[in-house]
Amino acid sequence: MNLLLIIIIPFLTILFVLFSKTKEQVRWVSLVGSVTQLCISFTLLFLFNQERAAGNSVQMLFESNYKLFNSPNVNFHFGVDGISVAMILLTSFVLTAGVLVSWNIGNKEDKGPGLTKEFYFQLLFLAFGAYGFFISLDLFILFFFLEISVIPKYLLIGVWGSGKKEYSANKLALMLMGGSALILVGILVLYFNAGHTFDIIQLSQMQFSSQIQKIVFPLIFIGFGVFTALFPFHTWVPDGHSSAPTAGSMFLAGISMKLGGYGCIRVATYLLPEGAKEYANIIIVLSTIGILYGAFVTMMQKDLKYLNAYSSVSHVGFTLLGIGMLTQTAITGAMIQMVSHGVMTALFFAVIGMIYQRTHTRQINEMGGLMKVMPFIMTSFFIVGFCSLGLPGLSGFVAEMTVFVGSWENNDAFHRIATIAACMSIVVTAVYILRTIDKVAMGPILNHEFLKITDVKWNEKFAVILLIGGILAIGLVPEWLTNLLRPAAEIIMNRIKGN
Repeated sequence: MNLLLIIIIPFLTILFVLFSKTKEQVRWVSLVGSVTQLCISFTLLFLFNQERAAGNSVQMLFESNYKLFNSPNVNFHFGVDGISVAMILLTSFVLTAGVLVSWNIGNKEDKGPGLTKEFYFQLLFLAFGAYGFFISLDLFILFFFLEISVIPKYLLIGVWGSGKKEYSANKLALMLMGGSALILVGILVLYFNAGHTFDIIQLSQMQFSSQIQKIVFPLIFIGFGVFTALFPFHTWVPDGHSSAPTAGSMFLAGISMKLGGYGCIRVATYLLPEGAKEYANIIIVLSTIGILYGAFVTMMQKDLKYLNAYSSVSHVGFTLLGIGMLTQTAITGAMIQMVSHGVMTALFFAVIGMIYQRTHTRQINEMGGLMKVMPFIMTSFFIVGFCSLGLPGLSGFVAEMTVFVGSWENNDAFHRIATIAACMSIVVTAVYILRTIDKVAMGPILNHEFLKITDVKWNEKFAVILLIGGILAIGLVPEWLTNLLRPAAEIIMNRIKGN
């Protein structure tokens, strides 16, 4: 399979959107393009598994390499392993759901700025950057696609957002650009110390000195950590998520935060294993603090979007915790958590958006009895809430348990205490999720205007079913995902062990 299709199809979809003449054309072109990308992602998964089953054990499949510049040595070098395939599949799921949820952008009932064509352009452009990032095997091109993804995030919040949207957009852009600056410095140090190459495969075959790794690893890991809400660099997340439009929040939490996690694994940990071992304990401490801090702060939230935003800070902490534990099982769990959280939080923000669109409030205390007037949306709210608190049978349980089991494999007191502390967050999560569900869905209807509310529309139903399908696919049959990710985790662990 030619991986250029992964970025050509989104690019062509963007062009068709720009030349569409009506809002209806823009919507259908975006939907057809996103569904096409979803089909290509499933095709990639099928062909990837087929190659592995046939005994093809090379690290990266479907590689292609095109020379861009001789000086500096930059190439369009693409390839995928199990992590890349999982992230591409996740991106296509969230994009398709985001397009469906945004169907009313520009309609009469939409109180925003309209600009339907421009909105879908930004959403598709964000997906284009994510796809390119996940298939890049050249650090320069990887960084290029990472920066592409920042622009539409800023515009989606600043133009189509709500509340303190200008402040939130500026804060997000400044913090992510600060993280990008650290990443760029780290990449350039590797480039000049590796004989002027950005190629990830070539860099992985080189032995950087311990001194270089101790300097470069924190630059790259913290840089990507800003994108994935590493404590204490998480402060852009609550404001950014709460101010973004629904599809923007879905993509910010579901995909954009995964760019950081992917970079922490693919670039920092894989290329700089000695640095990973040197700073592993610090990563564990910061991750554990982030998990507990996020959970306890979430308990205090009265706004549904802020609740899910701080909950995301807690949940992405499990990804970083799994990386810091440096066991194959824990790293596999970190990757599963990236996929699980991406689908789960996208569904959470989608449902919150549907509730807000009908009730015109996100304040939990102003809601009640909504199960009576919108049973489909509230049932989805139940499912995603139970996934968040780790109910068996749903993706959250599989991901978090894999991280916990992998963390427990370290038999010293420090790692065991960190694992127990992280586990405590499950209880806190259960408290705020069950309390929120009770206040929002159960009891009497607090506002008589809510009696006029209609339940889910066709586009929203398809978006919700798609994301719930992802949650159940991981929760009920996790083998397909663990088998996809385990070989990549094994390669990373071999690097860490010096094999």
